[in-house]
Amino acid sequence: MNDLLAFAVEAHGGLDRWNSFAKLRANVSIDGAIWHLKQQPGQLFDKELDIETQTQRLSIAPFAGPNQRSVFLPGQLTLETLDGIIVEQRDQPADSFVGHTLESPWDLLHVAYFASEALWTYLTSPFLYTYPGFECREIEPWKENGEVWRRLEVTFPDHIESHSRKQITHFGPDGLMRRHDYTVDILGGATGANYVSDYCEVQGLMMPTKRRIYAYDEAGQKIPEPLLVSLDFSKLIFS
Repeated sequence: MNDLLAFAVEAHGGLDRWNSFAKLRANVSIDGAIWHLKQQPGQLFDKELDIETQTQRLSIAPFAGPNQRSVFLPGQLTLETLDGIIVEQRDQPADSFVGHTLESPWDLLHVAYFASEALWTYLTSPFLYTYPGFECREIEPWKENGEVWRRLEVTFPDHIESHSRKQITHFGPDGLMRRHDYTVDILGGATGANYVSDYCEVQGLMMPTKRRIYAYDEAGQKIPEPLLVSLDFSKLIFS
């Protein structure tokens, strides 16, 4: 394992502890300018997530109705009742963004797909980077907020759906994540500087409970307005 990745994984609780679990349940409230731009404000307030941590699967409930949930798998997004009856299904959901501009409105399945592929990456990092097919290398450090952050460039394998194939995670001197950079393919390569904070210990694992996402410029500096996405997590439970 890459030295920086090994340091970060240990700081977050260690790979053995992570691998002792297969599922994560969490509450989340998500807001920010992107949802207003896409004409879908308020769709992700007070949701419950059910996540498989070792394979890519995530559900959001309630979604699109009090007795419904969205279920995301690579190459498939479904809207179903809480009893598992499929209401609507979209295969290869990433393809539904082709031809969109920044101002193109989204439907509910666009919202669910964008949130789901993002949330699965966020909630499994940095342990995700140890999974088969991931390639990691340490790149030059970054100075911000009075600290020097070590940076890991991660290349995602094709079978994992995420914002982009190459992403960069910044780690503080304590080994915990500070910032996560990427571009978003389904938003035409829009940039995201995802600031990670408010860690808490959950069953021996260190999990951030707050993320704030901004664009960044050509020099990698955060553009402070607007706040694109805010995420607040609570009630995290592994099983």
